[in-house]
Amino acid sequence: MKQYRKLWFSFLFVMVGSFAVLGYYGLEIYRSAPPVPKQVVLDGNVLFEGQDIKDGQNIWQSMGGHNIGSVWGHGAYIAPDWSADWLHREAEYILNTWSQQEYALSFDALGEEQQAALKIRLKKELRTNTYNSETQTLTISAIRAEAIKEVGKHYQSLFMNDPAMEELREAYAIPQDTIKDPTRMEKLNQFFFWTSWACVTNRPGSDVTYTNNWPPEELVDNKPTGALLIWTGFSVILLIGGIGLLAFYYASRKEEEVSEEELPDKDPLLALNPTPSMAATLKYFWVVAALILVQVLLGVVTAHYGVEGNGFYGFPLAEWLPYSVSRTWHIQLAIFWIATSWLATGLFIAPAVSGYEPKFQRAGVNFLFIALLIIVVGSLAGQWFGVMQKLGLAENFWFGHQGYEYVELGRFWQIFLLVGLFLWLGLMTRAILPAFKQQKESRHLLTVFMISSAAIALFYAAGLMWGRQTNLAIAEYWRWWVVHLWVEGFFEVFATVVIAFLFVRMGLIRTAVATAAVLFSTVIFLSGGIIGTFHHLYFTGTPTAVLALGASFSALEVVPLVLIGFEAYHNLTLSRAVSWVKAYKWPIYFFIAVAFWNLVGAGIFGFLINPPIALYYMQGLNTTPLHGHTALFGVYGNLGIGLMLFCLKGLAAKRQWKDGMIGFSFWSINIGLAAMALLSLLPVGLLQTLASVEHGMWYARSAEFNQTDIMELFRWLRVVGDTIFAVGTVTLAIFVVGLKTGFSLKPNQDLSDADYPKVQ
Repeated sequence: MKQYRKLWFSFLFVMVGSFAVLGYYGLEIYRSAPPVPKQVVLDGNVLFEGQDIKDGQNIWQSMGGHNIGSVWGHGAYIAPDWSADWLHREAEYILNTWSQQEYALSFDALGEEQQAALKIRLKKELRTNTYNSETQTLTISAIRAEAIKEVGKHYQSLFMNDPAMEELREAYAIPQDTIKDPTRMEKLNQFFFWTSWACVTNRPGSDVTYTNNWPPEELVDNKPTGALLIWTGFSVILLIGGIGLLAFYYASRKEEEVSEEELPDKDPLLALNPTPSMAATLKYFWVVAALILVQVLLGVVTAHYGVEGNGFYGFPLAEWLPYSVSRTWHIQLAIFWIATSWLATGLFIAPAVSGYEPKFQRAGVNFLFIALLIIVVGSLAGQWFGVMQKLGLAENFWFGHQGYEYVELGRFWQIFLLVGLFLWLGLMTRAILPAFKQQKESRHLLTVFMISSAAIALFYAAGLMWGRQTNLAIAEYWRWWVVHLWVEGFFEVFATVVIAFLFVRMGLIRTAVATAAVLFSTVIFLSGGIIGTFHHLYFTGTPTAVLALGASFSALEVVPLVLIGFEAYHNLTLSRAVSWVKAYKWPIYFFIAVAFWNLVGAGIFGFLINPPIALYYMQGLNTTPLHGHTALFGVYGNLGIGLMLFCLKGLAAKRQWKDGMIGFSFWSINIGLAAMALLSLLPVGLLQTLASVEHGMWYARSAEFNQTDIMELFRWLRVVGDTIFAVGTVTLAIFVVGLKTGFSLKPNQDLSDADYPKVQ
């Protein structure tokens, strides 16, 4: 239709232009990534090989990678950031050695002028780039070689079994003998040295390090660059301008809403007879409820390790379930259950929209279900075997723990899941295609639905773009394609279209209005969202241009979220339009919660850490899980639950629900999430930020700071929110089971012949 032409043109322009930019600067990241030297030498003698660094990266991945401390600010939050921690320890060793040699005093005992002179000397020592690109050789001095050896001894004691390190291991939630082989430990140290070297070494021809001067470290003069400050200001200006333009658009827009007189008198879904394949999706939602419970339980265990190290109320749980495994499973199960809910919703809604049940569709739905179960169980088991150091490095890459946050599952399971997603896409396509012929008015909405479905399958393939020993900077680039574009991007577009279809099917929104709204929302969201991927890559070995683009476009990501209240109010209005819609009150309320957390979790807490100057000091602190929990669960979790409830209602539309239990679950989940964020994650994150600004990233993540009484108190306060939240998820699971057993249904209520007049 002509009225959609501009929107489709805008969509194509955004997609082509954004991915052209993403691809071009992706090539720049390949060209300018911190090099892994072929050899590290001292006075012509080889200290270690580049292959040792690459093997060390694989060893880091095998022990949990991002789930046991962090590197370049990405990862877990109890243990240190290893790149920042190594840098500080190396700098301190060199300064103290020089101080003893020249003044027979420790560095801290020197006067200010003497300290300043040594720090200038240290800056020259560490920031000067001695890598020879022709010979691929990194030359280091004798003092630096000594520092590498001494810091390596500390890490060996920590990760292996030195009794003197027991208290520190407890503080970091690192079990004894995390690394069992001294040869593996040596290579792990060499990888940590390389990550630190990239943080402090200037790029060729520049006075800025490979990580854009991250982390903040006063000893080596790592401080915010001018570009970082300029693009922070520019991002705020873009945010204000974008909000103004979008507000003008909403003010000048007059939607053709369905008038009260045109709303259906009865629930149109009462006439829906679920097809065999639609009915087969029920078991998906049972699995969703079960995975939510397990995921929340693992979240409780993971959070508790933050206060009791390797125990769970005195029980030595970490001997069998170390922190890196519990956190891995907690993250992976969140993705699994949210994705399962959304995929099952697609399988449910496709035949409902087209009115067509393809041959063997139910068999395909059942086969996909079995495949997903195998992927879940197999990948989680492989991750445990990997972290427990029971696999070789190559075997770990394929079947164990890849070490990268959100894409921890081994490469075999990644490929298996990708095949499953394409199977899902095939099932969706064959069920929805007849609707293109039958429903001309809905073709544009159907087209967006199919594009988003195809993107879900295609963009997960980005997780296959790195190999076992790919440079970390390049692996990070592709990892965020999966995390940001797949999880945060096209799944959200898919969910927006699905909700539109549900409301159209119920007669609450006109097809034309829904189509225009979906296309417009998609264009606005992807305008900032695609290039906004770069805001995750400010300090991961990328050039300054990535920082500029990430700062600018990530600010635009927040723009549509500022006016998300319109969506919440619209959904609330729909829930009160006519009396029969009250049957869908709680699914719609979960959609309203999505709008709320979009504003708070993705918008406010997201922009809190998005500007470069903020993220410079906050990357790797608890402000990140603050955003992560309130955005991932607040938005995508609530959305997954809402979609599940809508489908469960559609499978038995003629039965009335008991509102008490599901209502309690809704409020408990969302109040618990708010308490978790406000009582623990936010104050811990802000205190760490203050420490990072005043003393450096190493201190903000150190046991010295994080084991103080005030930090312990705020971590214990998380129990309040976690408990309320957990009770809500248990209630939700009981309610879902009750829909099958009849416990959650009102007795003797059949709505097929009921007459529902409009609310006066």
